[in-house]
Amino acid sequence: MTAQIRRGTARFTERPPGLRPGKITWHTYSFGPHYDPDRIGFGPIVAYDEHLLRDGEGFDTHHHAGVSIVTWPLSGEVTHTDSTGATGTVSPGQVGVFTTGDGVDHSEFATASSTRFIQVWIAGSTGAPAYAVHDVVAREGAWTEAVSLPAGTLYVARIGTSGPSEITLPEARLRHLHIASGALLRSGMAEPLVAGDAFEVTAGEDLSPEFTISAGVPTELLLWCFD
Repeated sequence: MTAQIRRGTARFTERPPGLRPGKITWHTYSFGPHYDPDRIGFGPIVAYDEHLLRDGEGFDTHHHAGVSIVTWPLSGEVTHTDSTGATGTVSPGQVGVFTTGDGVDHSEFATASSTRFIQVWIAGSTGAPAYAVHDVVAREGAWTEAVSLPAGTLYVARIGTSGPSEITLPEARLRHLHIASGALLRSGMAEPLVAGDAFEVTAGEDLSPEFTISAGVPTELLLWCFD
């Protein structure tokens, strides 16, 4: 097994040209003009972004095809509209799933102040596009399945709410663990990981060993597993 740390401070930072306020994006992997041959994705993940938008700010109509776009709000709310006529708003405690299939146009805007969300693009979507919002309850000390796609599964969990606690990652060939909020305690691998940081865990040829992490403050975790 190998585990690589992706520090949030090393993400590509993108702001609109000029002094336009209220919009900032952090890209974990290469995106648009931001390119690093060592950071082009992880498994079927082709984009892993965090967005911070003021109310009314967002992304005008644009085209997507061949990816599933998963949106996990941390604060505020995001409203989606697409060319199939679908529309929906996603807020904390929910997840938005947009399968773009063979192609669709959409826009998305913050419809509340201080809207912050994680958005992940997963390759492999085909067929008719669709959009849905699901309620998700992240449990303390246990993984909850939030999204299941043909390419992989997103789990969420909370730890550290009532003092130091730990959780073991489910086994998978590839695992991407993102600290959405809070912080992980120092391990033998590294200094503490904080919000915005991530682990990329790759199994060896044999069954991967257990990978356990711990936190001493309230921490929300997003985990993608790919077989």
